[in-house]
Parts: sequence; C-alpha cells; structure tokens
Amino acid sequence: MDERPDEVLVQEARQGSREAFAELVRRHRQKVYRIIHSMTRDASDTDDLAQEAFLAAYRSLESFNMKARFSTWLYRISVNTALSFLKKRGREKGRAEFRDDLIDSGSPDSPEERSVRHELSARIEEAVGALPPHFQASFRLVADQGLSHAEAAQMLGCSENTVSWRLHKARKLLRARLEPFLGRS
Repeated sequence: MDERPDEVLVQEARQGSREAFAELVRRHRQKVYRIIHSMTRDASDTDDLAQEAFLAAYRSLESFNMKARFSTWLYRISVNTALSFLKKRGREKGRAEFRDDLIDSGSPDSPEERSVRHELSARIEEAVGALPPHFQASFRLVADQGLSHAEAAQMLGCSENTVSWRLHKARKLLRARLEPFLGRS
C-alpha cells in the first residue's frame, strides 16, 4: 500500500506518472462511486460517470491549485459530472429503488406492512428523483452520504447556507409530493 500523501501523488501525476494517478484513483474510487451512485441510482451510469469524472480530473490536474484537498476537488468534479448527466438526461421516473434499509424498523412485520414499506420506498425514490438536480444533489449528499452541510457545499461549489436552503426547499417539495400517499397510511 502506497503511503505517500495525495499532494505528492498529484505532483507526480502532473509530471506524467500514470502510476501516481492510478494510486489516486484506487484511493478515491469507492467514494466517487458512492457519490455518483447516490445521485444516479443506476450502476451502469455510475460506472460510466465515475470513469468520466476521473478522466476529467486527470485532464484538469494542472488547474488544481492545491489550496483545497485533492479529495474535495475530485468529489466536486464527481458531483458536477453527475449533475451534468442528470440535466442532460432529464428527470426519468423509476431510476432506482430507495434503499429499504433506510426505512426498515428492524422489527418483523406482516406481508401487508412490507408491501406498504416497499410502496413507500418507491414513492420516496420517485419523489427524490423528481427534485430539480441541485436540490437532489444537496439532498442525496447530506441524506444518503451523511455529509455535513459544509462538506456538501464544498463539493457543490456553493455556500453552506445555499445547501441548507436547498435542503429546506427539497424537504418542502418532498412533503408536498408525498402528502397524498402519507395521508392514506
């Protein structure tokens, strides 16, 4: 395992070392994948977009100013790559299922309760997927990835207040969209 800090590897990669960049990819690929997958909810799209994000980072290494951490810079490229893709593709319905473990109570339940929980999962995922891309990105980075507002702001290239405002608006939109379903249960 390579013990060199990211900054040293970045300098070596700038000088043409493919091995140094390969090590950066190895270190950060899981996080890049998780960030992009939390936004796209599709493994095939995620694979393509992760490769695209790493390629964009490689091509832009000279512009990385070393003031921020490499990981923050790379994750921001990843978020922007996913946002661009989502804008291009538009908001398709049914991109993926919401993770059942996020709403699983942990107690055994009846088939009816499982069915309701599954339907709720599908409706939540559909509602999150219908959010405008910047609201969706903020929501997924904080809710799915567990990032703080400050960390999400760094990745999105906006202020912490903007992330907080987007989350507030996203919750209002989700509440309005899910209210008919939740009112029935």
